[in-house]
Amino acid sequence: MGKATIGVIVVAALLGLWAAADYNRLVRLDQGVQGQWAEVENVYQRRADLVPNLVETVKGAANFEKSTLTAVTEARSRVGQVSPQATEKIAEDPAAFQRFQQAQDALSSALSRLLVVSERYPDLKATAAFRDLQAQLEGTENRIAVARMRFNEASQAFNSARDSFPTVVIAGMFGKRFAEKSYFKAQAGAATAPHVQF
Repeated sequence: MGKATIGVIVVAALLGLWAAADYNRLVRLDQGVQGQWAEVENVYQRRADLVPNLVETVKGAANFEKSTLTAVTEARSRVGQVSPQATEKIAEDPAAFQRFQQAQDALSSALSRLLVVSERYPDLKATAAFRDLQAQLEGTENRIAVARMRFNEASQAFNSARDSFPTVVIAGMFGKRFAEKSYFKAQAGAATAPHVQF
C-alpha cells in the first residue's frame, strides 16, 4: 500500500469523523428544539385547561357580555382543533406553525378582552374563584412567554448551526430531517400601544 493510498484513507476517515460529529451536533440541537416545543405545548395546554373554569365562573355574573364568553369559547375550540399529529413536526412546517400561532393569539386576545370586561363587574372580581383563576391565568401567560422565548433560542441555535458552512452540506444531505425551524413572532398589533381612556 502506497503513501498516496494511506493518505486517501486518512483523509476519508477524517472527513467521515467530521461528518458524524456534525450530524450528531445537529441531532442534539434538533432534540433541544423538540424539547422546548414540548414545553410550549405543555404551557398552552395548561392555559386551555383553565379556560372552561374561567368561563363557568364568569357566566355566574349577571348580565355579563355573552359575546365575550362566546369569543373565548370559540377561540379555545379552534386551539383544540389543532391535533397532536399536526404539531408533531410543526417547527419544520412554517404554514402549520403560523396556523398554530394564529389560533393561540386569537385565544390570547379573547382572554384579554374577557379580563378587561370583567373589570366592570365588582361582584365578579370579588369572588375568590375568579381571583384564583385570574392569578393562575396570569402565571400561565408568563410561562407561555418564557417557553416561547426558550423555543426561539433553541430554534436560533439550531438554524445558526444548520446554515453555517460546512454543516449546511451535511444538513442538505438529509433533506427534511434537518429542515429550518420556525420562530414565534409577536402578535399582530403588539407594537402599537393600547389606547387607554378614562
